[in-house]
Amino acid sequence: MRPVVELKGRIIQVRAVDKGDSVGYGAAFTAARPSRVAIIAVGYADGFLRSASAAKGKPAAQVIIAGKRCAIAGRVSMDLMAVDVTDLPDGTVRRGDFATLIGEGMSVDDVAAAMGTIGYEVLTHLGWRYHRAYKGA
Repeated sequence: MRPVVELKGRIIQVRAVDKGDSVGYGAAFTAARPSRVAIIAVGYADGFLRSASAAKGKPAAQVIIAGKRCAIAGRVSMDLMAVDVTDLPDGTVRRGDFATLIGEGMSVDDVAAAMGTIGYEVLTHLGWRYHRAYKGA
């Protein structure tokens, strides 16, 4: 079967984070080293569930940026999420680029597993703020 859904979010900012600094609600992510985070304009108000965030004993969901999987840093907020892009080469992540949340290399079932749910719930939560493009007949 071929994937039929693709979800991308625009990167609106790339920030440096010093070792020991925190990111997200409740300081849920603390940088263990000097880091870089990409801020993506997608949040739980868009239907990207908060359960994608890291929790005690549960790793965060991942997105694809510049062809590589990168983990969400901290909690998914209402309109934004931060993603750790420290391991990507400098200059490969820029404001205006897109992150793949669902699509090539990141199936809806991958996302659902990271959120602790099923693909159907992920798809039915996707909100009205997304631009939809229908391709084909």
